[in-house]
Amino acid sequence: QVQLVESGGGLVQAGASLRLSCVASGRTFNNAAMGWFRQAPGKEREFVAALRWDSRTYYADSVRGRFTISRANAKDTVYLQMPSLKPEDTAVYYCAASEWRTDYNPSAENAYNYWGQGTQVTVSS
Repeated sequence: QVQLVESGGGLVQAGASLRLSCVASGRTFNNAAMGWFRQAPGKEREFVAALRWDSRTYYADSVRGRFTISRANAKDTVYLQMPSLKPEDTAVYYCAASEWRTDYNPSAENAYNYWGQGTQVTVSS
C-alpha cells in the first residue's frame, strides 16, 4: 500500500522559514514525479511545485524564486523549502506522486496517482 506522509508544517510569523518533508513508502519512486499542492481556507487546491523523474523542477508563479523543491538521494523523500513566508502562504500543503507518464503535466491534480493527508502551514502577520 502506497503512503505519502507529510511533516514540517506549523505556525510561524511572516518572514520565517519552514521545510516540509514528504516520505513515500509502499513502492519505489525512482521514476515518479513528486509534487506539492496547497489549499487555503475557502479556496481550491492549487499547484505549488513539482520535481520530475529527471530532476526538472516546476514552480507556481506565486512561489517561483522563493520556494525550492528537492529530493533526497534515496528518492523516497521530497522536500519543500519555504523561506520568507507570507500570510498568503497559509494553507494545507499536500504531497503527491505521479508514476512515469508521457503526458505528465506537473500542475494538474489528475496527473498524480497518490496523495498525502496534508500538513498545515499557518503564517501570521
